[in-house]
Amino acid sequence: MVSRVIPVDPFDLVVFGGTGDLARRKILPALFRRFCSGQMEDDSRIIGAARSEHSRDEFRQMVAEAIAEFNTSTTCEAGTVEAFLERIDYVNIDAKGEEGWEDLHNLMIPGRVRAFYFSVAPSLFGDLAERLHKHGMADADSRIVVEKPFGRDLDTAKDLNATLAQHFDESQIYRIDHYLGKETVQNLMAVRFGNMLFEPLWNSQYVDHIQITVAETVGVGGRGEYYDRSGAMRDMVQNHLMQLLCLIAMEPPAKFDPDAVRDEKLKVIRALDPVEPIDIVRGQYGAKDGKPDYPTDVENPRSTSESFVALRVNISNWRWAGTPFYLRTGKKLKARSSEIAVVFKETPHSIFGEEAGRHRNILTIRLQPNEGMDLDVTIKEPGPGGMRLVDVPLDMTFADALGPDGEDVPDAYERLIMDVIRGNQTLFMRGDEVEAAWAWTDPIIEGWETRGDRPVSYDPGSSGPDDALMLMHRDGRKWREIRS
Repeated sequence: MVSRVIPVDPFDLVVFGGTGDLARRKILPALFRRFCSGQMEDDSRIIGAARSEHSRDEFRQMVAEAIAEFNTSTTCEAGTVEAFLERIDYVNIDAKGEEGWEDLHNLMIPGRVRAFYFSVAPSLFGDLAERLHKHGMADADSRIVVEKPFGRDLDTAKDLNATLAQHFDESQIYRIDHYLGKETVQNLMAVRFGNMLFEPLWNSQYVDHIQITVAETVGVGGRGEYYDRSGAMRDMVQNHLMQLLCLIAMEPPAKFDPDAVRDEKLKVIRALDPVEPIDIVRGQYGAKDGKPDYPTDVENPRSTSESFVALRVNISNWRWAGTPFYLRTGKKLKARSSEIAVVFKETPHSIFGEEAGRHRNILTIRLQPNEGMDLDVTIKEPGPGGMRLVDVPLDMTFADALGPDGEDVPDAYERLIMDVIRGNQTLFMRGDEVEAAWAWTDPIIEGWETRGDRPVSYDPGSSGPDDALMLMHRDGRKWREIRS
């Protein structure tokens, strides 16, 4: 199946922090892949902007090296890199001063979409927004893209939203969460709202519980200082897992429209119950095989930040009352795996007897790696040995189902950046959504800080602390195995 690629109108995209790690690993390779696909008009331009002193040719060489190292496409033709580099420019700029701003203004082409990607520290967002406005680049066709963290609590999130609102309308602000650009996440909405098979069953009457897992095998790496200030709750739960929870739990919007979708997500966040201490497990990975533990990695022997967190969450509305949602995320776990598992209830009565066992249907949405979905269906085990039941998956791996000719499944950043250019905010967080998420998260963090709770240790390469297993066991349930 070959997807139809519709080119976007010519645009100017400025990447502030264009020499940084995020730009090299994700943003620039994503733009290159969209160029390869034919989605970028010939006169669209990408302008890197950073404090580093580089000529245009030096920056183009950096872009070429980033593409060579991080591009995952297999469909780009020979000579495409050179053609892409012709659209690259560079400006040396000072976010807090005046250097380079007139040069950037002079590069802008009037009458076309302008997108400004803030791939910089959040402390610079206000300075960049102010100078874009001051130098006449914040017009009605301008959009800004901001990366998380969107504050570190409710107060700082409000301050950040207020700062951006001084210079840009909410319709021009794109708060990017790359999880929402994943093919599987969007297919979650298609499966729910495009199939009569699922939507009538998507409620507490038929769903026993829902598990959302984001597991990583790596430690904090070079992000130790940042991560120790945030912990897994701020870094992952408040944004990534919260967005997945909203999409799985929200009511059908009246139409597939940015504000209609985000209105329904906001209702989910506001319906979340406070989380009791007994329903929270926090952990830090220990040392193993000569590799340091979490406190050593973050250079803080007295650290109380968590590299793992699991929660039992309840939503107080008609659809989900009585159905728990279990969230967990952690570093240095046994496999890299992100998935949502919708675990349906068992049949109310089995006609097959005790020897057939108890079985239930599970819809699993795999976010990474190997994006796709599968539905566990109960069938008879083949053979003449009587009526023995087994669960088998109906599997849809997107790379197989949608790309038999080797077509690449677009990366999340590819889709989201093109949505910015189109002006489609459906997959981006609105300001009130961010604030509502922090309003729910803050009391949880304040609670364990007030109680002086310390994370428990867990073995690297495991599924996390044993206490997290007990979180499920006491409800008569168990976590799905973390596996690639």
